Amino acid sequence: MLREGIRVARCTVARLMAVMGLAGVLRGKKVRTTISRKAVAAGDRVNRQFVAERPDQLWVADFTYVSTWQGFVYVAFIIDVFAGCIVGWRVSSSMETTFVLDALEQALWARRPSGTVHHSDKGSQYVSLAYTQRLKEAGLLASTGSTGDSYDNAMAESINGLYKAEVIHRKSWKNRAEVELATLTWVDWYNNRRLLERLGHTPPAEAEKLIMLPSETMIWQPEFTDKTLSRKPGAVQSASPVPPDRARHSGPRITCVRRQKKP
Repeated sequence: MLREGIRVARCTVARLMAVMGLAGVLRGKKVRTTISRKAVAAGDRVNRQFVAERPDQLWVADFTYVSTWQGFVYVAFIIDVFAGCIVGWRVSSSMETTFVLDALEQALWARRPSGTVHHSDKGSQYVSLAYTQRLKEAGLLASTGSTGDSYDNAMAESINGLYKAEVIHRKSWKNRAEVELATLTWVDWYNNRRLLERLGHTPPAEAEKLIMLPSETMIWQPEFTDKTLSRKPGAVQSASPVPPDRARHSGPRITCVRRQKKP
């Protein structure tokens, strides 16, 4: 509504939703899927500062689980921190390293990055020899948080939580194929149509395009804010600032200023 120039208070929206019998989606409880291993892992290059000044500067990766009638399936995401765009994803029936490698390959094919920092937890898949070697071959810089602390990978955790709330917890799932189709649909909607407050009510893909516009027509003016994560992992937006000892995820607010061409 703000995007269309219509301003309305949150309390008004809440009241009207109550009258219509509508309610926001609720997040489920988090289940730990990270299995740490004693392999040598890369250091933490991020230190909870989930900030990027341009696309493909910093990626974060994680995966979550989905319960189906045929057993658990697992969904991996790779997210570009700059605007929160999902650049790679994969659904699998197992937690083997090849599963997260497939998500990485999709991101590499789609973005062709160079010098990108790739941040994850210390799960066995992400610190495996095959995965770390592929990062090195692609020219990406590996970064891992501490073991068992979700705040060290807070942005990826927030996307997992959002995915669960907006897709998974709404129904029961028959099999992997059903989850895969729903994930494909959601990722496309999230990247291209979901309006994010921290991006000036702009979808992630559109926010990335704005920074790529010719300098003679647009000026990109990012304004960073600390209002994007609550105290709980899995939260995407919050009206409260993050305490200093917690993860900081600052996103750009978009201000586009027309530059007058000289006659």
